[in-house]
Amino acid sequence: MLVPITLLGVTVIVFSLTRFMPGSPMERAMQRASQSDESSKASGDESQAGLSDEQLEELEEEYGYDKPVLVAYIQWLGIIPRERLISRQDIKKGGEDVIGAEVIEDAENETLVVLKGSGRQVKVDRQDPEAAVFVDTGKKVSTEGWSVRIDAPQDRAERWARRNQLDVSKAPPKPYRAVVYKTKFSGMLQGDMGRSSTYQDKVSDMILQRVPIAVYFGLLSTIIIYTVCIPLGILKAIKHRTFLDNASSVMVFVGYSIPGFALGAILLVYLGARMGWFPLFGLMSPDVEDLTFWQKVGDLAHHTVLPLTCYIVGGFAYTTMMMKNNLMDNLAADYVRTAVAKGVSFRSAVFKHAFRNSFIPIATSLGGLITIFVGGSMLVETVFDIQGFGLLQFQAIQNRDQSVIMGTLTIAAFLMIVGNILSDIIVAMIDPRIKFH
Repeated sequence: MLVPITLLGVTVIVFSLTRFMPGSPMERAMQRASQSDESSKASGDESQAGLSDEQLEELEEEYGYDKPVLVAYIQWLGIIPRERLISRQDIKKGGEDVIGAEVIEDAENETLVVLKGSGRQVKVDRQDPEAAVFVDTGKKVSTEGWSVRIDAPQDRAERWARRNQLDVSKAPPKPYRAVVYKTKFSGMLQGDMGRSSTYQDKVSDMILQRVPIAVYFGLLSTIIIYTVCIPLGILKAIKHRTFLDNASSVMVFVGYSIPGFALGAILLVYLGARMGWFPLFGLMSPDVEDLTFWQKVGDLAHHTVLPLTCYIVGGFAYTTMMMKNNLMDNLAADYVRTAVAKGVSFRSAVFKHAFRNSFIPIATSLGGLITIFVGGSMLVETVFDIQGFGLLQFQAIQNRDQSVIMGTLTIAAFLMIVGNILSDIIVAMIDPRIKFH
């Protein structure tokens, strides 16, 4: 029951932060246009490279900056519809531009709006926008799901002032404008995460492209860590304070103390660049399409060794030492000593009595394995130039890409919450003291 409430809290906070942080899609689009304008002037090209008011308004509508934060968030969720396929046309006097504010009230009432994409014309009367009709058929546009509204000069001036952070009195005079659009529920609940403001690709497609890489490294890391660390922890508990225990502890903690990205840089320099044993970046060679199936498998394994080493090196110490310490505590418990005193072999006391109770704390993190679908280390992926989910999140934050930030965060938060629930269920299955009623 707390899952939807938690997700709403997380997404509301982050959505609000993305709206007020510097470097919004609007600001970056204006900056790129300004740089393009300067470049064109430097090269002697006098063409206008800046963004028009209409282009800025389209950006506002795409990313919800024309609405209050709460309304934009609800539209992002997909609870209320958004305006799509928007076409607009000023209502001008005699078909010419209106320059002075005093001319606005004398403007003609009717105008023709050309629908983008189809080229069809819609005749709109300012006095009765609901009666707008298609020019070619004479039918009302409402019969085909279109809606019409009229933007008043004052509304347009206020929107201009809000966008440019200036006083409304400085807004240039604008005439009435007819806007034809369709409404559509298009948000997270409908599976639409929007488009990236950096790459203009669908956020859902970008995430789906990265998930296989996250799953690949997540599964390999999990299998290696649990198959190595649990037996090693048991062995260390049984051989406590022996040379094997001390030597393995030194190795485990040395690996734990080295950050994965720092280890990756060292491995790249010495094993990759200097010795040439491993490739320097990516998961596949450039000529992978010319290889056979088994050659592709070998090429993938060759590229995987170094980044996988960086992924797993940090997880060894935590799992190994938790297994060892928990098992030692249970081996010293009264119920184990009583079982041994009654004739139970030490092997049976370890694996049939102490191991199950020792595994309970580790089981609390098993549900978190579901996050392998969006796992990964942004730093490790950056070092090895692996286009994984972690790098996608890092690039989204770096580029202030609001749609990608919200999409990746929502999926990661949802899987983390589901993982916590699965952990509770797994612990209840292992620990006989816990029962769900």
